[in-house]
Amino acid sequence: MSSSPKVIFGFHAVGVRLKAAPASVIEVYFDPSRRDARMRQFVHRAQEAGVRLVESDGVRLARLAGSHGHQGVAARVNPVELARSLDDLLDGLDAQGTMPLLLVLDGVTDPHNLGACLRVADGAGVHAVIAPKDHAAGINATVAKVASGAAETMPYFMVTNLARTMGELQERNIWCVGTSGDAPGTLYESDLVRPLALVLGAEGDGMRQLTRKRCDELVSIPMAGAVESLNVSVASGVCLYEAMRQRRSAAAA
Repeated sequence: MSSSPKVIFGFHAVGVRLKAAPASVIEVYFDPSRRDARMRQFVHRAQEAGVRLVESDGVRLARLAGSHGHQGVAARVNPVELARSLDDLLDGLDAQGTMPLLLVLDGVTDPHNLGACLRVADGAGVHAVIAPKDHAAGINATVAKVASGAAETMPYFMVTNLARTMGELQERNIWCVGTSGDAPGTLYESDLVRPLALVLGAEGDGMRQLTRKRCDELVSIPMAGAVESLNVSVASGVCLYEAMRQRRSAAAA
């Protein structure tokens, strides 16, 4: 991960960073011509955090953010320290006696889809998201905006060889469950109360063949309507929250 400062933008992304890691915020840029309640609350929160505020017009904000979807706020921030490697993260979970829950994305190249996947992964308590270096979107300002802060807190590991990484997960007894429309069993019939990596491909193309072959199990998401598949971020939410539901039911039993 780069150690140089970067720009994040939008109320959610900047607001989450102010809440989770205010010391990492170098300065916040805001449009003083926007005087609605949301902006007033945001400025107050930044002032409470002791962050330097810089008045900036829409042109400067768009240039900083590289987008016109900044909502009148942006921030220059230092990276938040996350686990340095997937092995470090998994070793830490083992030491804590925590059952891993991972999301593997194969072929998700659209930054809006990646941002939405990171957001749902954060909500479902995922420990890390894994993607191949050569066939995936990286973290950029658009991803951070769509992720609503999750890009700052969710470990995202881009690996050289996804199939090999899945094999290393399996060596750690992490069960790899892939989604496929032609799988014989459904998500709801699968046992997700175990060390788990849910593997999803991009909408349309799905997982690459080598990734598919590496899965321990393939499951389908039942579709009752005319469309044949879900957007990858929606499918991620369906799968991850089913895993959460099963785990909470098991814990309560």
